Formats: sequence, C-alpha cells, structure tokens
Amino acid sequence: MNRLLPLLLLLAECAAARPALAALDRATLVGLGASVLRIEAPTVQGGFSLGSGVVVGDDTVVTNCHVTRDATEVRIVQGALRWVAATQASDVSRDLCLLRVPGLKAPAVPWGRADGLAAGQAVTAIGYTGGTGIQSSSGEVVRLHRHDGAPVIQSDNWFSSGASGGGLFDDQGRLVGILTFRLRGGLSHYFAAPSEWVQKMMDATATDRFRPVRPMEPGLLAYWELPQKQQPRFMQAASLLRDRRWAELLAMATDWSRAEPDDDEPWSLLGVALEHLGRLPEAQHAYDCSKRPVSRNCTHP
Repeated sequence: MNRLLPLLLLLAECAAARPALAALDRATLVGLGASVLRIEAPTVQGGFSLGSGVVVGDDTVVTNCHVTRDATEVRIVQGALRWVAATQASDVSRDLCLLRVPGLKAPAVPWGRADGLAAGQAVTAIGYTGGTGIQSSSGEVVRLHRHDGAPVIQSDNWFSSGASGGGLFDDQGRLVGILTFRLRGGLSHYFAAPSEWVQKMMDATATDRFRPVRPMEPGLLAYWELPQKQQPRFMQAASLLRDRRWAELLAMATDWSRAEPDDDEPWSLLGVALEHLGRLPEAQHAYDCSKRPVSRNCTHP
C-alpha cells in the first residue's frame, strides 16, 4: 500500500469539509498532494527548520530560502520516503530556492500564471501547515501586488509555519504561487510569490549556479523581511491598513499614485484612507481613478 495515500486522502477530506470555498475536486487535490513535499533542514545553529516544497521539474523542488538558508542538509520527505538535496540555487531577495534532488520520484505540477488571476478568484493552498501532515486551504485572491516584474498574490488562504514553500493553485489545479509569508494580525494577509518568478529562475539558472547545500551568508534577507521603510510599498500599505493609520496611509498612497499613476492599487488605497477620514467625495474620486488611473481627470487631494 502507498504509505502516502492516507495523508493525501486526509488532504482531500479537509478540503471537502469546506464545500462553499473548495476550488479543486478531490481527485485533483490528491494528485497535487503527491507533488507537494515536506522539507526538513537541520541548521548550523543546532535547530531544525521545517517547510514545504513543490516539485517543478525532473528532480527539482522549489521552496522558500528562509526554510533552507541555515541548513547543513536539506531532506525532502514524501510519506515514508526520504531524499537528500544534492545542490541548491538561490534567489534570496525573492525568497526562492531550487533544490536538485537526485532520484526523486514525484511528478511535476502543471504551471499557471499569477498575472492571469483576478481578485475574487478561487485558489487553493497546499502545504505542511504546522510542519506535520499535509493540509489544504481553500480561499480566494484578495489583491495582486505589482512587484519585481510579476504580481505577488495576496489571498485569504490560511497557512502557518511549515507551509512556507508550499503551493498556491488556481481553479484548474495549476501552480500560480509559492506560499511565502503572512502579515500577523491580518485575517486576509497571506502572500505567495508568483509562479513567473520560479519559471524565470529555472530558465535562467545554469547548472553551474547550483552549489552544495550549506548555510548561506548571514544577513541576506528577502524583500518581505527588510525593515518596514525598505519594504515594497504594498507591504507598507498593508501594515498601515491593518493598524488603521489612515493619515499615514493617505500620505503614502498619494506619493505612490503620483509615482506610478497607471497602477490601480495606490488609487484604491487613497480611496480607503479618504473614506475613513470622512472625505467622501474625494474618496469616490480616488475609487473612480483606481478603475481608470491614466485619466487626465484624476487629481490628488
């Protein structure tokens, strides 16, 4: 009997318990579950890092670098089966690491694109939430944030430590993102790296860029781990929204919309800030501009 099967059936049953939000059917979930693996990484500090990984090619798994950056060894686990990653290629700023895993017996997932998503679209997160059994979480896209050439996906799929490096899949079962981080205190603040970043990394990563697994240089941080003032604007805005700091959000969104007038996000945030400050006509104007931000009629408060 396949020792992985009980875990995969549990994954499908967890999703079936939420039929109103379920994005994928049982068979698709079970199939994808065979390609989302557990990552175990003993660290140089003597600890143990747990995460998830997604099979994206022959003997190739993608995960988050924050799972493996202090690792002396990276183990890939599928039920009772274990492999050791031979080499790793990293893009720490985007928090994506590719692992070469000789002899891996797991199928690659089908590819999707984050830039093909829309707010409100159903998505499913699959990973080892809590670091133990594989789980799925059904939800929907909250917003797409322009960053570094592709949209970072914000969704309301719940996940916690252990799921980092897992997969976010669209309603066709295609990989659209890699589960990466959550903003504490926000009910819908779960973020995934776009699949386009992974594809570009695979296309650009020559064999000689893979190195034996070893601890990375100290102090290297992903974009979301930087001090708040150095983070992308969308993350600064998310923190201001969460903390209801409307005047600061107004100032930030005004500067952002002036710098990037063709991006709808700062105009929408401008509307939110103005609405909460009681400036309703100006808020409506900003909301209208979020739908047509290049209009010459769009002005700032």
